[in-house]
Amino acid sequence: MEPNVTAQDADIERLKEFEARIARGESIEPKDWMPDRYRKQLIRMMSQHAHSEIVGMLPEGNWITRAPTLRRKMILLAKVQDEAGHGLYIYCGAETLGVDRAELISQLLSGAAKYSSIFNYPTLTWADVGVIGWLVDGAAIVNQTMLAKASFGPYARAMVRICKEENFHKRQGYESCAILAAGTPEQKAMVQDAVNRWWWPSLMMFGPSDADSPNSAELMRWGVKRKTNDELRQRFVNMTVVQAQAIGLTLPDPDLRHDEVTGDWHHGEIDWSEFWSVVKGDGPCNRERLAARNAAHDQGAWVREAAEAYVAKQAGRARASAA
Repeated sequence: MEPNVTAQDADIERLKEFEARIARGESIEPKDWMPDRYRKQLIRMMSQHAHSEIVGMLPEGNWITRAPTLRRKMILLAKVQDEAGHGLYIYCGAETLGVDRAELISQLLSGAAKYSSIFNYPTLTWADVGVIGWLVDGAAIVNQTMLAKASFGPYARAMVRICKEENFHKRQGYESCAILAAGTPEQKAMVQDAVNRWWWPSLMMFGPSDADSPNSAELMRWGVKRKTNDELRQRFVNMTVVQAQAIGLTLPDPDLRHDEVTGDWHHGEIDWSEFWSVVKGDGPCNRERLAARNAAHDQGAWVREAAEAYVAKQAGRARASAA
């Protein structure tokens, strides 16, 4: 540090250079200097995303043993496995910011950390699995294609691979819904009921409206997000309305209307009281999901212990060989 230059002055200069890099569209890497707030926001956002992938295995995993055909069972097994991998990628990315994965998982298991509210709803019928693929993964893709351009390099690169797999998940879900919608009256009624139950929670996935979002402005200023919650939600609605029409399903919104000027489909008012209730832990399955994750963590303790013992044994052999 040059004489007469205080630590505060140096931080101001680093912040200016950091923001200039963001403005130029450069990628921020783990070893680069970054403001503490940027680091904390990324850890919060990435850990919530990773938790969502892991908890998101549960609603669909519930149907693996009850899938109607071997083909559907194989597809669902592959999808749930993909979700576990997505969580792993993002946990690894978060660790480059200096946080320990065990700490993040502990926060999830204790209920201190949040995950997407959508995964606190039950899967009541087989049609729910298809609708999750179509609507929930469809909403995730809209979010994640923007994150693939995020300013933090490890997060953006993880999203490139994840989006490719999520696109497969969405196509599989939409295909399942199309088959049910073209099936017997009972099958069409089943998939329509699933759409009715999952539509509004899917819209809530994008988070609160821009006016009520505490983090969006800062995340956009730093290039972590490229579009606001409402902009992403509108993009999802525009895509999904025509997809529903194509397979003869109705979205449960009497206020849904097409704007001839903008080309947008305007949706009705979202029940944000339900959203906040679920976020705060009072959704239909909040307690069930946390209990399931805690049980899985406890039952997997022997695997972690065995892995640690193996690593220690290998390290001991390496030391003995070097001696």
